[in-house]
Amino acid sequence: MISFCSGKGIRRMALGSAYGTGIGPRLDLRQSQSLVMTPQLRQAIKLLQFNNMEVAAFIEEELERNPLLERDESTELIQERPAPDQTGPEPDFLDSADAASSDHMISEAGPLDVDPGSLYDEPGETASFLSSQPTGNHANSFDNSPFDVISQRLEYRPSLREQLAEQLRLCFASPQDRLIGAHLIAQLDAAGRLTMPPAAIAKALNCPLPHLENIRTAMRYFDPPGLFCLDLKECLTTQLQAFNRYDPAMAILLEHLDLLAQRNHRRLMSLCGVDAEDLAGMIDDIKRCNPKPGAGFDSDLPQTIIPDVLMSRRPATAHNEDDDPLSSPLLLDVAIAGEWLIELNPETMPRVLVNMGGLTRFARRSMSRDDRSFIKEKLNTAHWLVKSLQQRSQTILRVSAEIVRQQQAFFRHGVSHLKPLILRDIAEAVDMHESTISRVTANKYIATPRGTLELKYFFTTAISGADGENFSAEAIRHRIRTLIDQEPASDVLSDDALVTHLKQEGIDIARRTVAKYREALRIPSSVQRKREKAILA
Repeated sequence: MISFCSGKGIRRMALGSAYGTGIGPRLDLRQSQSLVMTPQLRQAIKLLQFNNMEVAAFIEEELERNPLLERDESTELIQERPAPDQTGPEPDFLDSADAASSDHMISEAGPLDVDPGSLYDEPGETASFLSSQPTGNHANSFDNSPFDVISQRLEYRPSLREQLAEQLRLCFASPQDRLIGAHLIAQLDAAGRLTMPPAAIAKALNCPLPHLENIRTAMRYFDPPGLFCLDLKECLTTQLQAFNRYDPAMAILLEHLDLLAQRNHRRLMSLCGVDAEDLAGMIDDIKRCNPKPGAGFDSDLPQTIIPDVLMSRRPATAHNEDDDPLSSPLLLDVAIAGEWLIELNPETMPRVLVNMGGLTRFARRSMSRDDRSFIKEKLNTAHWLVKSLQQRSQTILRVSAEIVRQQQAFFRHGVSHLKPLILRDIAEAVDMHESTISRVTANKYIATPRGTLELKYFFTTAISGADGENFSAEAIRHRIRTLIDQEPASDVLSDDALVTHLKQEGIDIARRTVAKYREALRIPSSVQRKREKAILA
């Protein structure tokens, strides 16, 4: 008998002896570990990663599919809101095991990468509500908050092609010229340039190229000027001519845009025959031009970022700066982090309830076995969804409150005091897994007194200091920009000089790191900055 060890189990295979004993089938007991992800667990993970707008869209779909779900319009506190199993007795045709299974769907599904407790808060970890808080609509206490979402009525804005078509009708009277102009409008790309050369367009329309060029030249000065051009030089030339800023010196400058990109101002002054002051004025004229005059017209209107979490200062009452947000009482969608109140955005936070009245109406009808199975499935789904949304809210609040607590110096003093932070720090503080923290902070924004920021913004790598103190990489980038903005024209700071300044402040950083941060900030090198400031001086 030979034994093979596989995992935690032992598999035995009997071999035939030399006397001709045959090998026959037999039963073996084996133990193995496998990962089982139920549809409910996969959906719970998706809900945790969704932002409020995506969750609201998902809820809308579920409301259409599930007749036992209804929108929750109330603003009661959690302990005053009846639990799904307290809204009335469920019909007799529903087995108690089936009805109760929804309360354990997530936990019975098994872990994905951690235990179920690290996916969501345990219900017992959330304390009761502040007894001092009113039981009315909590959103009313934030009427003065600057983060209220204001709906705006946007008037109709004609597209670029509609504006150009109107100008075309006013500029050309001939139907043939209008046809050529309409074809040129159709050939515009997003930047306002022609996608086909004029020769190819003339061949396709079977018209003389000089005639098409005359029409194109006239249309280059449509509003906005610079459209229907073939390259950047022609686009800038058209706009400068329209603004009466085109002269022989400017024509030479446009012929040497490569030198302008290299900031070789000394060579440009020699070619154009101008001094530093005139060259600076010419460069300012070019900066006023739009290299892509067609961009922004047909694109979608800019979407305002709607924060998922709101942050505001607590009222001027006695509060302890060392308040622990994990042990502080929670309102329905509000947590306390030191001197700050953290709440989920009530404008976008979806809430649903199990429609027990609809369930009772279904129970009064005579239904087939398939109908009963359908109702059981929808009831379990409704129970699971309500519980999942509550757990999602608690998890987001816990993580957001801990981030705010650890970044108190940033909110008080600015980006220069941003603390180095990684997912592990928050995970250990709230007793969750790093993957859960990553899902919670993905695609979610928090409205703070310093602007609407992504939750991922607060996680930055650490740069070691001379005395053992760690500095945030974002804070160092901010310090580099500040030093460069304050440098005089006579003493432009090189990367080595920046390293020296930072080391004097206790930041131990390499020169290549400074150069990388400077390039990420789109700040030119010290040589280029010295040329620019010498001309301006």
